[in-house]
Amino acid sequence: MAHSVLNGWWVLLAAWSALLVWLILVLGRGAFWRADQRLPLSENGAQRTWPEVTAVVPARNEAEGIGDCVSALLRQDYPGVLHVIVVDDQSSDGTAARAREAACRVDAASRLEVLRGAPLPENWAGKVWAMAQGVNAAGLVPLLWFTDGDIVHGQNVLQRLVTQVEDQDRSLVSLMVMLSCRSFWERLLIPPFIFFFQMLYPFPWVNNPRRALAGAAGGCMLLRRESLEKAGGFAAMRGALIDDCTLAALVKPHGAIWLGLGTESYSLRDYQRLGEIWRMVARSAYVQLQFSPWRLLGATLGMIFLYVWPVGVLLFGLWTGNIWLVLPALLACLLMLMVYLPSLRLYALNPLWMFSLPLAALLYTLMTLDSARRHYGGRGGAWKGRHYGVPGEKQ
Repeated sequence: MAHSVLNGWWVLLAAWSALLVWLILVLGRGAFWRADQRLPLSENGAQRTWPEVTAVVPARNEAEGIGDCVSALLRQDYPGVLHVIVVDDQSSDGTAARAREAACRVDAASRLEVLRGAPLPENWAGKVWAMAQGVNAAGLVPLLWFTDGDIVHGQNVLQRLVTQVEDQDRSLVSLMVMLSCRSFWERLLIPPFIFFFQMLYPFPWVNNPRRALAGAAGGCMLLRRESLEKAGGFAAMRGALIDDCTLAALVKPHGAIWLGLGTESYSLRDYQRLGEIWRMVARSAYVQLQFSPWRLLGATLGMIFLYVWPVGVLLFGLWTGNIWLVLPALLACLLMLMVYLPSLRLYALNPLWMFSLPLAALLYTLMTLDSARRHYGGRGGAWKGRHYGVPGEKQ
């Protein structure tokens, strides 16, 4: 009975449908899978005028990484004026002291301001409130550079960000920084995270001014202050738990934006165990789905249909010798693995890791379901007790 049911017409239809969907994703979703959106190399700095920039670092209990973060910011090879504001959001681990020590070590204490964050107002998300305070303290500076306290930027990253803003007339330029990818669990789950994010927000579509799709990565965002003011400032997104993509959606109607992969900026935060990545995703996955049970159902079925179903059908088709099941399932699996390879190359991983993508997709699906469970159980939504975003990534 089971054999005949699994050989039914609906299984055949679903197998060919999965192949069709993969063809649409590969050919019709902005070639997101190429992972080729990168900042161009900057030209000779002496040949242009460089606007003043203030870097704003919202930091809550970031003592472990804030020193390296601040040092890298103050050592930027930027021909213009650069100041750094660390918004110490009521940390209890000495974050402010570590930031000041780092500035002294690079002999740039005069370019650093450590701002003690004010208490969180009602209806504000913690990170958004910290960013808003940093903007107010920065004054009328034309460009604002937002970065997290656990991220280290390459020496010429700011120069290349400003070049992109100025030469391409962008209101917002953002980079998805490199995440830690050394442990087994990181190698299994971090490249898929980048892959899924690009599928959700195809970078070429985000970067196309004629498309409404907007996205950003909160670990590195260079923003025109004028565009922020036109969008209503941070007050217009005061309660946003996914601050980066919300900001991008507010800004894009007032000017083109750009999102790319930053290979010269990296997160210091590592994940040695599955539980650490699980908690990171579970904090924000259901937020990304706007707390909608229907979106949750659609995301769950979609992930299983795209990544698990073709593998299962392929194995069953091989077991039963049904070529009409093997053919579409095999082609769907090959497409899946092919488009994943650029994300593996981004992290210089062995191509054999491509065979782990269905497992990673299944784990991310379970994390998303757990995110919903935590929400309804009253356990989800906050990072460090302040509704911050997840450091070092899109959330």
